[in-house]
Amino acid sequence: MEMRYFCREIETADRATLTRHQLARLQTLLRAVVAANPFYSAKLRAAGMTDARDLESLDDLARLPFTKKQELVDDQDAHPPFGTNLTYPLDCYIRVHQTSGTSGKPICWLDTRESWDWWARCWGAVYRAAGLDERDRIFFAFSFGPFIGFWAAWAGSEKVGALAISGGAQDSYQRLRNLIDLQATALCCTPSYALHLAEIAAKEKVDLRAAAVKRIVVAGEPGGSIPGTRACIEQMWNAKLFDHTGATEVGAHGFTCVAQNGVHLNEGEFLVEVIDPRTGQPADEGELILTNLDRVGSPVIRYRTGDQVRLKRETCECGRTFARMDGGIIGRIDQMVIIRGINIFPSSIEAIVRTYPQAQEFALELSTVDCMDQLEVKVEVAGDNPQLIVDQIARDMAHRLGLRVPVTLVTTQTLPRFELKARRVTDRRKK
Repeated sequence: MEMRYFCREIETADRATLTRHQLARLQTLLRAVVAANPFYSAKLRAAGMTDARDLESLDDLARLPFTKKQELVDDQDAHPPFGTNLTYPLDCYIRVHQTSGTSGKPICWLDTRESWDWWARCWGAVYRAAGLDERDRIFFAFSFGPFIGFWAAWAGSEKVGALAISGGAQDSYQRLRNLIDLQATALCCTPSYALHLAEIAAKEKVDLRAAAVKRIVVAGEPGGSIPGTRACIEQMWNAKLFDHTGATEVGAHGFTCVAQNGVHLNEGEFLVEVIDPRTGQPADEGELILTNLDRVGSPVIRYRTGDQVRLKRETCECGRTFARMDGGIIGRIDQMVIIRGINIFPSSIEAIVRTYPQAQEFALELSTVDCMDQLEVKVEVAGDNPQLIVDQIARDMAHRLGLRVPVTLVTTQTLPRFELKARRVTDRRKK
């Protein structure tokens, strides 16, 4: 197993060395922010911090307030269009992107030349961990709109010297033909779209397994770390799949390595915390809290991501000492539903459905019946006896979730497909 690194000395550093590195970066960030960033200078001063030297160790981080997404939304509403989380004058910024809007109102985000280079470095770590370098041709199956999506991934390809191929302004079949004709060795997209491209290939009699693609980097959904989804994509493409986690307002913070044993959190570029979302106290499983260390122009400090994770802290067999998310992002805390006393994430449903290669697509529908929340799963299934597969999925859910969930067979190609983040949950519950 060949191990590749973007910055070996940091990725394999002992905890004491990594802590010193993080503290120095954090103090540099805070010096600029306290002096000039209206949004954070007000928050930090209210917490009693008037000078970056007030933070003497990483233990002092707990003195600083959390940042919630709604604060950023409210700030941009009050100070349109970009809000006050800006450390420099507007003419210092070179790029604007916006969040996807899957968890609320989209917000805009600005980057300076320096912070955009930081984004590219973060993606460089993603690529190196997946074994990509200057010998590769990376195809981006992405429309390149205002959502940050794979814009930063495109910039990161330059950091590792790879050839970048745009899939913008193309339909799915055109993208397939393009990536095959140009002999792309890697694909960047969402897990759902990798599955959709495989569907198109089967329909058009395109042999994906004969294509040059040997690595697929996915982002935007938990599917890349769900064993059934990963196995399905790898089998269809005859390629290894690597998960990546990130967010517009935070940065590209996570990646899987060739060991594929959890998602590494890039602790060289981020401070990582996990808290119990109810108490705010440290935990090994709970809500992921991130502070980016080199996005001085528009940072987030102790940002509540809303992602449920479970940390592993032992050194990975790849040699990296960064903490890992066991199973990637388990799900969005605000998407967890309680059905008859059992907590369920949509990713738990996907983990079961994707163990069946015949299941092409699925959707979840929440409703209220007799004042109780109900969940129904709709599934498209290919093959000669689709109802048999649906019945098996229902039995698996009862066994693995401890809950009987209605599973309904629907006609193939009736459920929506997604290029960006999949939106498979429809909530019809009475408010």
